[in-house]
Amino acid sequence: MRLTLVNQYYAPDISPTAQMAASLAEHRADRGDQVTVITGRAGYLEGISPAGALRAGPGLRIRRAWTPDLGKSSVPRRLLGYVAFLIGASARLLVLRRQDVIVAMTTPPFVVVTALLHKLLHPRTRIVLWSMDCYPDAAERFGELRPGGSVSSRLRQLNRWIFRRLDIVVCLDGAMSELLSSQYASGGEPEHVIVPNWERLELFPVEAAPTEWDGYQDLPVDRRAVVLYLGNTGVGHRFDTVLDAAEELRDDAVFLFIGGGARWDDLRDDAARRKLTNVLMHGYVPKEQTPAVMAGADLALITLDERSLGVMSPSKLHANLAAGLPVLYVGPPGSNVDEA
Repeated sequence: MRLTLVNQYYAPDISPTAQMAASLAEHRADRGDQVTVITGRAGYLEGISPAGALRAGPGLRIRRAWTPDLGKSSVPRRLLGYVAFLIGASARLLVLRRQDVIVAMTTPPFVVVTALLHKLLHPRTRIVLWSMDCYPDAAERFGELRPGGSVSSRLRQLNRWIFRRLDIVVCLDGAMSELLSSQYASGGEPEHVIVPNWERLELFPVEAAPTEWDGYQDLPVDRRAVVLYLGNTGVGHRFDTVLDAAEELRDDAVFLFIGGGARWDDLRDDAARRKLTNVLMHGYVPKEQTPAVMAGADLALITLDERSLGVMSPSKLHANLAAGLPVLYVGPPGSNVDEA
């Protein structure tokens, strides 16, 4: 089978969608498919550009379209990166020989349109939308777009046009499937399936427990329990309840945040305002170091803003379970974490 996967980020980039894309692409190549990955050159974080793939070889080709290294620090920067990738991905898909299946993810939003351009030339190509988040729904819920406004209405019309031409939509949980079905599907089509995000098993070998991350030696843990939040602190997460708990547990627990994201500075400032010396913050670490980070923790923390239900889903669960960590979930019922 000739299969193409489209996403702006790809391994070794640290973004969750990059890692998921690489996992699927490598798995299908191992199964004997001819896999092409169309991705960007710039990384998820400004100034950190991927140099290649985790593994490319027989059956797996990585095609990187030029994208500016602008990161996600502001809306204009993010939009410029999106537009550049949409143009580059469209050009590559239009000249690609007929594919049996194209799997389009949702970074950037509406990148599945580039797959539909290929389908215009090759009607027998099947199109799969692998939905990691939902637009314009997410933008409406977090105040980036006015619900019912002209921009939002046109994007919803575009979504309905797209969904009429899809073969399968892969959702992360039941709440996402219900939202997309109710808003954009017609007559039960396209087919919806639910596949929560997974984790690479080889990162967590049973016979060889990872050595604890060296960074713990420089942190004032002082024999307190370590509550670990690992990854993105984006707009879809909230931390007020977590900081309230940290305030009550100053002498008993350290809340360690490793990552970054749109809420990072606010989280740091709020912890400083409350004088929470037991809230510790460290930047992103490479993906291969995350098992060692988890090896030094006592509890894994996952949060989700109530407004995020159905439009996005946490991607930390299975890594934490694979590491044998108890999971504390602060968020609404109905997410993939709650379902698990």
